[in-house]
Amino acid sequence: MVPEKTPLEAWIARKVMGSSSEMLTTKKLRDYQLNKLGETLDYVRAKSSFYRRHLTRHGAKADCPLVQLEDIGALPFTTAADLRRFGQEMLCVKASDIHRIVTLQTSGTTGPPKRVFFTEEDQELTLDFFHQGMLTMVKPGDRVLILLPGKVPGSVGELLQRGLARAGAEGFVHGPVSSPQAALEQMSRDKVNVLVGIPTQVLTLARVQKKAQVPLSPLHSVLLTTDHVPRSIVRELVKVWGCRVFNHYGMTEMGLGGGVDCQGLSGYHLREADLYFEIIDPLTGRPVRAGELGEIVFTTLTRTGMPLIRYRTGDYSRFIVEACPCGTVLRSLERVGSRDRMDLGAGKLLSMADLDEVIFPWDGVLDFSARMAEEYGKMVLTFEILMNGPNPERIEQTIRQEFETHPAFQALLEEGQLQVNLNFNVDTAAYGGGNGTGKRMICDQRG
Repeated sequence: MVPEKTPLEAWIARKVMGSSSEMLTTKKLRDYQLNKLGETLDYVRAKSSFYRRHLTRHGAKADCPLVQLEDIGALPFTTAADLRRFGQEMLCVKASDIHRIVTLQTSGTTGPPKRVFFTEEDQELTLDFFHQGMLTMVKPGDRVLILLPGKVPGSVGELLQRGLARAGAEGFVHGPVSSPQAALEQMSRDKVNVLVGIPTQVLTLARVQKKAQVPLSPLHSVLLTTDHVPRSIVRELVKVWGCRVFNHYGMTEMGLGGGVDCQGLSGYHLREADLYFEIIDPLTGRPVRAGELGEIVFTTLTRTGMPLIRYRTGDYSRFIVEACPCGTVLRSLERVGSRDRMDLGAGKLLSMADLDEVIFPWDGVLDFSARMAEEYGKMVLTFEILMNGPNPERIEQTIRQEFETHPAFQALLEEGQLQVNLNFNVDTAAYGGGNGTGKRMICDQRG
């Protein structure tokens, strides 16, 4: 069966052409993006002291307008370090026009946090995207449990709840899962049939519910967001709940929303009327060839409070060159992988995504953390694994066998350069929500 076309296409057509009755084409979208990019550059030069200095210093002259989208490569990047150091200077409006400020303290850093500023108009753009993006998986009358922060006006959960209301669905903000039992009780009480949450937390709900046999209304859709989505988690959710599992990609700097799966589940379709995306070689900064993996860079096209020009995300993906099964003219972005990559030596790299596919497939595992240390010249990788039930010995044996045959570990284990420690906790009362809404990463304690 051919999947229904993403609702984002009609939405973007309205923004690009003023109507969705006229067919959106790649050329029309690119012409719109080029025009918006020019407007944004004029705007930041006029309003932001940082961008006036930043663009001039790197030779981007105001009297040399961009002729084609590819000319964006002549503009300098902005980075998380710029955001930390010069955030106030990036602002293009008065302080009184700022409606929400989000503070982001990156784990492992001791310097100033990133602060991202949004006007009310900026937040309306996010709200509009949430409304349109959720049409892929909800219909009027659906009841959606939101396992994301939502107590504060303008927070992601509150904006999503309002976006769902525009779609005719009812959203219930539970917040990140700290007690699986409490979340399952609300799912049952409110007759929830759609779930939005953090991958590992939603996995925990599925496995606790399966064991405890908590009665729930049938779930038809789950949307996973905020972090890398392990394929092993998707398989388990489909197995336990018989639902469709969608992915969302976004970050605070994008205005929370970046892209979302269509019903074809083949990659994210992007907010291309509000954001312009590039894929670059992280070492050279140059664009990669079509379909090649690289670092995601985006430029805001419609933001008023704190526009971002060529912002380096640190995330890695590629544009999918094949047409999406849904038939849209919009580009598709491959699922974003885990951004942390730890060097093990001899050209081998290790990421949390690698560990996820070793640990999560095994029944009863709810969550885990990992840290790498060095002892007497040997790398020591230690896991703290939370399980829902007894018999960790059987799981331990299976996981060790997986490590012994894994390409990243096999030689290191055989040569005695790596030791793996597995510590299990079967007390589910110890569950605290894992890393919350933060990105899960391997804690590197090597010198």
